[in-house]
Amino acid sequence: MTDDDTKRSSPILIWGAGAIGGTVGAFLARAGHRVVFVDVVAEHVARIAAGELIIEGPIASFSSGGTAMTPQQVHGQYDLILLAVKSHHTEQAARALAPHLAADGAVVSLQNGLNELRIADIVGRERTIGAFVNFSADWLAPGRITYAARSPLTIGELDARTTPRIQALHRLLLDFEQDTHVTDNIFGYLWGKNAYATFLAVSALSNEQMPDFMQQARLQPLIYALIREVLRVAVADGVQPLGFQGYDPQAFLSGDVRAMHDSLMANRAFKQRSTKKHSGYWRDLAVRKRETDITAQLDPARERAARHGVPMPLVDRMLAQIARIERREVEQGMHLVDELLPLVPARFDPIAPAAMAPAANRAAGA
Repeated sequence: MTDDDTKRSSPILIWGAGAIGGTVGAFLARAGHRVVFVDVVAEHVARIAAGELIIEGPIASFSSGGTAMTPQQVHGQYDLILLAVKSHHTEQAARALAPHLAADGAVVSLQNGLNELRIADIVGRERTIGAFVNFSADWLAPGRITYAARSPLTIGELDARTTPRIQALHRLLLDFEQDTHVTDNIFGYLWGKNAYATFLAVSALSNEQMPDFMQQARLQPLIYALIREVLRVAVADGVQPLGFQGYDPQAFLSGDVRAMHDSLMANRAFKQRSTKKHSGYWRDLAVRKRETDITAQLDPARERAARHGVPMPLVDRMLAQIARIERREVEQGMHLVDELLPLVPARFDPIAPAAMAPAANRAAGA
């Protein structure tokens, strides 16, 4: 991917045209960029190719489309591939797209989790770009995506440098989200959200809406403990976690219950303003009746936890509960959340940050 005008470069390949990839691709196509959509759902592909990709909801309402195909139909090479599949499909997708990535091209992970690490193992770290994606969208049906809430979009090189290609990518993505930024600490955002994902996942064990789940005083220590388990690993890995939308990892690292509560309530206020009241994990379990990708999202953190000798008992138990739902062994309900409460620690001690040079911190995650 060069620093040339992206509208005149090779087409942008969107690999995974669901809620995230479909929304971003639709906006870029509407802005005049040449976009090629790739998805495994044949009917969805057909509707996109017919110009019948409908973006609906409170943020935007329009139809878009463009060249679309299934993975088996992809040919040629591309300078820029935006990867937007679920985390548990990352390795398969990265291996499938690798032959179609130009030698000096780049894959951008528009995903939840720490998938940049998986992608880099397959296509090369120098051909991988990180992104922090936090807008709300849901795939409703072939050709239909609801866009429920905007959020700043943050991108960054894995080695923390500001390069011509990251600047070109920034200019491109402004046509999707005007509040797009370049960071020298992309792993800070990725680890921060990876920790926050534990709240989204634990709320999906029940049928409670997220703002209602957050409001219950008896459940708040569970949320604090889950988030802190992942943040402890991030710190051990030399990362300075960053937050968003009122969620402040530093409050959770401090162990100060009042600070954690204030951060949680600030984030709750944001969620109350969104039309999306349940997490994507809940939608996978309750509506689409399919496997979630939360285990794949948290596996890199669990691998590093084992490497650093950091226990994650609550995360492990929560993932086991989700797996039981996925196998249809149990029904979603608050009883599954209640089973986690005895594992919540009686007190929260501060988690001390690792002592390391700022430049090394920003480029952590190798």
